[in-house]
Order: sequence, then C-alpha cells, then structure tokens
Amino acid sequence: MSATDTATPATTTAVAPVGTINVFDPHPLNWLFITWNTMEEPIRTDPDGYIVMALAESAQWRDELTLEVKVREGARFQDGVACTAHSIKQNFDEVQRWAAPHPPGTYLNFHPEAECVVEDELTCVFKLPEPDGLILGKFRGFHIASPAFWREYGFGYQRIGTGEGHW
Repeated sequence: MSATDTATPATTTAVAPVGTINVFDPHPLNWLFITWNTMEEPIRTDPDGYIVMALAESAQWRDELTLEVKVREGARFQDGVACTAHSIKQNFDEVQRWAAPHPPGTYLNFHPEAECVVEDELTCVFKLPEPDGLILGKFRGFHIASPAFWREYGFGYQRIGTGEGHW
C-alpha cells in the first residue's frame, strides 16, 4: 500500500455468547476433567507437590481449630460473577450435605461438624471440631463453582435430587 492509498481500519464488535455447548465424554473420570477445567480450588499444588495459593490469597491458622481463608481480590468465575467468601461458603455448605463428596476417598471430606463462617466479602473462617492436619490438602480437592452451577446443575441436583454417585 502506498502513502496515497487510504485504508479503513478494521473494526470489531463484541458479541455476547449465545447458546449452550454440550460436551459428551464417556470416560469414567470425566467428572474430574470437568471440575479441573471449570472450577477453581482455594489451594493447589505446584509440580513438586508443594501447596500454593490459588483462589485463596492466604490461609492462616488462628488457633488449632480455626483456619482463616482470604479470597483473592478480583477473582471471578467464567460467567463473570465475582468470587467472594460467600462463594466459598456456598460451595462448602453444598458439599457438606453429601455423605461422601469425594469418590477418590473419604480422607478428602471435611469433618461433618466443620463450619464455614463469612466474616467479610473476602474472608471466611473454617471452624473445626477437632484438629485436622490434612485440611490444606482437602482444600486442593475443594472445587469452587459459580452460584449458577449450583442453581442450574449442582452435580445432578436439578435432575435427580442429589449430587452423590451420579457422575
């Protein structure tokens, strides 16, 4: 193009997503692949197996029965909804309803009498009935989903009334 030619700059218009993508995966572990790719955990592990913060900005013991978790400021779900301490509590409360929320093993379950209390928009406190040295590891398997997930799907609640064993 020469200096005398005129060109109109390309313009783009943002278009809102439309419709639903339905995924079919017959693999028996498909629920793992789905949760790992659509949900976040408060804590993850690095390639060497060390605990690193993910959705959580920090996790601090207040005493041997009380763990404070701060949610990373500005975190959002894929649908654009802000992730807050209320999100953590909602997910905790939903999973606590199940007798066995973790098919890989009950060692990942939180104690049935454990509680999650929201202190402010970014702080939730886990109150445990007994010391739990594995709780940070349990947070690695504690998947946090958007409120829309629980409202619309919830691992089968809307379709069959429970989330257990129907992966």
